[in-house]
Amino acid sequence: MNDMRIPLRVKVHHWMDAMGFRLNFSETLKSKDLVFDHYFYKTFDFIEQRKTRAGAKSEFVCFDNYGEKIKVKSLLDLQSAFFENLSHLK
Repeated sequence: MNDMRIPLRVKVHHWMDAMGFRLNFSETLKSKDLVFDHYFYKTFDFIEQRKTRAGAKSEFVCFDNYGEKIKVKSLLDLQSAFFENLSHLK
């Protein structure tokens, strides 16, 4: 039950470290107080958007094989999109 209280950002970063994702680029928009981090692994990429202030909630977006945007609400959403993407590689 303690696992439910871990923020999504922490879960995602633990998982992507284990899988070997790399940070492609990071961009800061000072006017809107936002940071965009773009991560990738082979043909799969996703974007993390967060406020620059400490403790701010992160939002994640990934893309399916057809380029459709998927809003990530849980680690399972991200993992499902990732493994489906990998299954199309041959």
